[in-house]
Amino acid sequence: MRIEINRPLDMHLHLRDGAMLKLAAPHSAKDFAGAVVMPNLVPPVNSAEAMSAYRSRILDAAGTHAKNFAPLMTIFLQKQTPEELLAFKNTPGFFAMKLYPAGATTNSDGGVRDFGEAEPTLRAMEELGIPLLVHGESNGFVMDRETEFLPVYRDLAVRFPELKICMEHISTAAALPLLDEFENLFATVTLHHLLFTLDDLAGGLLAPHLFCKPIVKRPEDREALRAAVFGGNDKIMFGSDSAPHPVSQKESAAAPGGIYSAPVLLPALTELFARNGALEKLNGFLGGNARKIYGLPETTQKIALEDTPQSVPARYCAEDGETCVVPMLAGKEIAWSVCE
Repeated sequence: MRIEINRPLDMHLHLRDGAMLKLAAPHSAKDFAGAVVMPNLVPPVNSAEAMSAYRSRILDAAGTHAKNFAPLMTIFLQKQTPEELLAFKNTPGFFAMKLYPAGATTNSDGGVRDFGEAEPTLRAMEELGIPLLVHGESNGFVMDRETEFLPVYRDLAVRFPELKICMEHISTAAALPLLDEFENLFATVTLHHLLFTLDDLAGGLLAPHLFCKPIVKRPEDREALRAAVFGGNDKIMFGSDSAPHPVSQKESAAAPGGIYSAPVLLPALTELFARNGALEKLNGFLGGNARKIYGLPETTQKIALEDTPQSVPARYCAEDGETCVVPMLAGKEIAWSVCE
């Protein structure tokens, strides 16, 4: 069987920098029309100049794939002025502001500690029509962290009704009703939250390469997310949250959160949707919904997949030979492949 879909969008992607960027960027740029790139580098991407420089490094790292790939750039929200926000909006490649609670995830220590202090910036964003992306989970290996953050989403939606707010990588059934409750709330969902549960992460020996934030949840949460995605909820977009970390860091006593899914996203998603009789919903999830929500340009480019099995490599290494990552589903077989 062979299918064609519109060249997709990834609405939540980590590309890192340096050698890791050179490894990761081609994996996403090869198959995707564009991706929303996260700004939590060291130092964070918090100015128009830093954003433009990072975008240039991404396109350079993407190599020959850069001509078909648009990095949708984000800036780390702090207490930017209306003048700074306007400068961001007028800078090529800018897409949205990203709100991190301080210390919530990798390289987020400079994030928001008091939401009241961020209000003037959020008001200016509302006036300028700049989307807000919210990292909605606090630090720690706790099942209900996302649930704890739901009142914050609700408060933001009420206080800033003209602001498009994305709940990034929701992972619980409890988050879904907010999409019906508030017109200005949207969400991204990852592949790994559609595939795995806590048993896969910690049911036996801990699987460090499946440790992410938010962590994978209970079977009932996974089923609720699947029902919404396979049912074609048009307020839900695909965001991989693909986040590479070196093997030496992941396989340690202090493993950072992050799953590197970029190399397997399209075939694994196609297999999952096919297995659940939902292939007709794949285009919407993989970019159609996002283009409507944010007014992004439609694409005429297509990408084809076929039900030819492939084996996932055990690891990928950068040109330096030292920066290596283990991909999601490493060593396993996927029933579909992207047609070359």
